[in-house]
Amino acid sequence: MEAAQYRYCRYEVEGPLLTLTIDRPEVLNALHPDAHRELADAFDRYAADPALRVAIVTGAGTRAFCVGTDLKALDATGDHTKPATGFAGITHRFDLWKPLIAAVNGLCLGGGMEILAACDLAVVADHAQFGLPEPRVGLAALGGGLLQRLPRQIGMKDAMALVLTAKRISADEAKRIGLINEIVTAAGLMNRARALADEILACAPLAIQASKQVMLMSLTQPDLASAMHEDYPAAQRMVTSDDAREGPKAFAEKRPPNWTGH
Repeated sequence: MEAAQYRYCRYEVEGPLLTLTIDRPEVLNALHPDAHRELADAFDRYAADPALRVAIVTGAGTRAFCVGTDLKALDATGDHTKPATGFAGITHRFDLWKPLIAAVNGLCLGGGMEILAACDLAVVADHAQFGLPEPRVGLAALGGGLLQRLPRQIGMKDAMALVLTAKRISADEAKRIGLINEIVTAAGLMNRARALADEILACAPLAIQASKQVMLMSLTQPDLASAMHEDYPAAQRMVTSDDAREGPKAFAEKRPPNWTGH
């Protein structure tokens, strides 16, 4: 599947930065099986391309980031099919150590929250709203690991409030409970997301990947001592890399480092 042939997402590359846009604004960027498959392929491409170091995930238009499953399509077909890598091809992907920045441009509901929780950082427009409406249509947020991720990412009481009430919350409330990082104007959203990506791109790519891997994989360990003594492959790769030598050398020579990712 060629990126230019995607129907339901846009895959735009600027140097080491990928911007991946969910492109179904007519249904508030809700996803059906074909959209899930395209996004899974897009994330596969990002993971496999050594030239790409950071990705921004956003939605088309100004109304919605993603409102989850396309319920009309589901009602018409009964097709719940998703790729092995989960909702939007990201929620069950546990080996992607490159950073993901969510740029939330509007409503972020249901599966949109699943995508948000699977990203590492989140910048949101000030009109964005967040919620888990599944219980109001007889369902639960079971498909993308959100019920497991939320208690790990925000406080348990705040997580329970979101899940059990099915209410929407504002960007300000999402910031207060630690669901997101920053709130900006809608007009400034993508510029801020790109500026955040630039801050990451100034760092050594293998150091970034090692840091993400250690932070996430350490959560699977039973205690701090076990987490600190675990072997982390990305960290092993980093310490023996050319970049690990380039950083101190550039510092000593008082020049910007030339990161190669090797």
